[in-house]
Amino acid sequence: MMSRSYTNLLDLASGNFPVMGQPREKKRLPRVMTVPGVISELDDDQANSVASDVPSSIIQDRIIIVANQLPVKAKRRPDNKGWSFSWDDDSLLLQLKDGLPEEMEVLYVGSLKVDVDPSEQDDVSQLLLDRFKCVPAFLPPDILTKFYHGFCKQHLWPLFHYMLPFSANHGGRFYRSLWEAYVAANKIFSQRVIEVINPEDDYVWIHDYHLMVLPTFLRRRFNRLRMGFFLHSPFPSSEIYRTLPVREEILKALLNSDLIGFHTFDYARHFLSCCSRMLGLEYQSKRGYIGLEYYGRTIGIKIMPVGIHMAQIESVLRLADKEWRVGELKQQFEGKTVLLGVDDMDVFKGVNLKLLAMEQMLKQHPKWQGKAVLVQITNPARGRGQDLEEIQAEITASCKRINETFRQPGYEPIVFIDRPVSLSERVAYYSVAECVVVTAVRDGMNLTPYEYIVCRQGVSESESSSESSGSKKSMLVVSEFIGCSPSLSGAIRVNPWNIETTAEAMNEAISMADAEKQLRHEKHYRYVSSHDVAFWSRSFFQDMERTCKDHFRRRCWGIGLSFGFRVVALDPNFRKLSIDHIVSVYLRSKNRAILLDYDGTVMPQTSHNKTPSSEVISTINTLSSDIKNTVFVVSGRGRDSLAQWFSPCKKLGIAAEHGYFMRWSANDNWEVCGQNSEFGWKEIAEPVMKLYTEATDGSSIETKESALVWHHRDADPGFGSSQAKEMLDHLESVLANEPVTVKSGQFIVEVKPQGVSKGVVAEKIFTTMAESGSPADFVLCIGDDRSDEEMFEIISNAISSGVLSSNTSVFACTVGQKPSKAKYYLDDPAEVVNMLESLAEASDPEPFSDTRSEDSI
Repeated sequence: MMSRSYTNLLDLASGNFPVMGQPREKKRLPRVMTVPGVISELDDDQANSVASDVPSSIIQDRIIIVANQLPVKAKRRPDNKGWSFSWDDDSLLLQLKDGLPEEMEVLYVGSLKVDVDPSEQDDVSQLLLDRFKCVPAFLPPDILTKFYHGFCKQHLWPLFHYMLPFSANHGGRFYRSLWEAYVAANKIFSQRVIEVINPEDDYVWIHDYHLMVLPTFLRRRFNRLRMGFFLHSPFPSSEIYRTLPVREEILKALLNSDLIGFHTFDYARHFLSCCSRMLGLEYQSKRGYIGLEYYGRTIGIKIMPVGIHMAQIESVLRLADKEWRVGELKQQFEGKTVLLGVDDMDVFKGVNLKLLAMEQMLKQHPKWQGKAVLVQITNPARGRGQDLEEIQAEITASCKRINETFRQPGYEPIVFIDRPVSLSERVAYYSVAECVVVTAVRDGMNLTPYEYIVCRQGVSESESSSESSGSKKSMLVVSEFIGCSPSLSGAIRVNPWNIETTAEAMNEAISMADAEKQLRHEKHYRYVSSHDVAFWSRSFFQDMERTCKDHFRRRCWGIGLSFGFRVVALDPNFRKLSIDHIVSVYLRSKNRAILLDYDGTVMPQTSHNKTPSSEVISTINTLSSDIKNTVFVVSGRGRDSLAQWFSPCKKLGIAAEHGYFMRWSANDNWEVCGQNSEFGWKEIAEPVMKLYTEATDGSSIETKESALVWHHRDADPGFGSSQAKEMLDHLESVLANEPVTVKSGQFIVEVKPQGVSKGVVAEKIFTTMAESGSPADFVLCIGDDRSDEEMFEIISNAISSGVLSSNTSVFACTVGQKPSKAKYYLDDPAEVVNMLESLAEASDPEPFSDTRSEDSI
């Protein structure tokens, strides 16, 4: 039966889904566990959202690895009765176990490469679970086609490799039905994970672009689940990614992971840029770790290229059966210099560009005619489509033309192998190749150069010293657009689109002196041998442990619908402000201090008209007219606009420009609270700000009486942030000897006099009330941004210093669920106004008197 807790996610696709109820495995023992925490917006069945059907024999860490395909091979038995299964030794999922703790149990969830009849699925599932600890996800044929060959291969794969969907035949247009199938397939994977998971003990590691929305399904069910995601493909720049119609849904789904991994910094940088531009999230780097703050959770960003399985390749090198193949190849290419290419048949592998570069090299350097041979091994295509058919035709035509042009008796410059080649045969080709050439125009990683380096190193005990000496050199020509390129500093990097320079690089590689090849090879081998697949998986898992270490110490809420669902993680003492509770305390108190921020607190940040509504004016006027209340609006805005807006509120106190100007009521004069009234520093700061304003489109300068503020909210997010950091350094340098403070805030850089802050305002109000004989026994302080945190901090200091009594009822409240020094929160300005109206209804306003004694303030 389909879980109703997921219908909101599927509704996002706005389409009709086929029945996706899957037969459950037999011989299951039910078990229910309870996850600590609070999940809001529960659907009817989410009270049981932590149910699991498989018991854990002992409480120990276990990792569930989820990928599109399981690391097993399946074959139909000769009698056509049932299936036989074996491990796929070439699967990365199987190899990564080497880097995990020895005592850790590993469970796999994924699909099979073969179609299993529904009548056999129960038996196959039980067999794979019992013998291989694998849990198969069986996708209905119609969903599988649309999910894998449709959305994954026709849309995500091209887009993530920088191919825009200009036409239906180029890049793949977005079709809502394919997206629906992608969501449905991810849901089926999630159901299989949920059946076997122990949410308190297990880690979940999700792999690749096929399952990018799976984290939301799992996080919605288990809000404290320890979960990582690794993307094995490139992540495109924000200019490319933003063309995806479901761009925000996928980003938000990925952010439900605890750790997100990428092969290179470029891919991670593009992802972070998308989060900044589309979701307004900024990352921070602390002690070498990159983190994204997202609703109180820190999502780790891991940059670690995957490596190869050293033991597997070394074991193949030791196999005796490869010797005949090596000897055969040496005889075939005797007297020739072999360049080797090993690629999938894919539009992004640049195979035809490599052939054209080979042709150019033979033209430019005739000495290689009759001597240089390019052996191009091309594995069968995984996808399909017109683009692929066209590139296959181009490759065939190029091979034919080049061979016809440069063919000699016993010599053809291109040897094209268009069939699957086993690892042992690949190793044989690596052994005779003088250089490996990779000209992919975009590739997530590409491990061919790594395999080549290890094979050229050889295994010393199985080779003679002369052979060993001869094999321990290698050369690489690699595209600068592949993931392994940054780690191969000794390779000749090329732009594969530039045929001439690629041809020259190939010539340079095979012409280089042996001593130089030896040095480059040794450098590469040291890196490849130490950064193998075990190192990669160990590093990722350790970072996942570190990122998740506080999961069970924090209070969590699940909020939002569809792919807007996220988990908010906050301090255990942080809770929503109860209106009934604060009203009851308000009625019992006699001396109340109420401090209100303006923008983002009683006025929405997104509002273009910043004038307070009549309801806000009336509510604040009622509160300030109560003789028991001392009410202040504490804002960064100028005193003139605040005084004009709140002119009906005669007894309202106003602290303008973060407290530089302050008055206790409409009849009182403005006090200057800053330590210095000299503003000569403006003549230094303003020209600097103007310089950056002219260079940053969308920025502006706000001139206040006591401060200068540079705004970049409307500038390009990346450039505006970069300019703000540069300006901050520039201003701190030129104003080092001036009595001012330079601070950055949300889309601003502000210069203001020293000793001016909202915290100082709060302290002055509390001190004045205490000195007048009426110390506050009730404090309500509400704000939404960084400057308001200073007020929250002062409140706790005032209690410890005795300015406020330890019996004072304190309600420090931030707007929005986010990390704060406040202990309470309200969701938005509308809730703030609603709460203030409740307090106003409980107030006892008295007529305002024009005379106010000095000692009362």
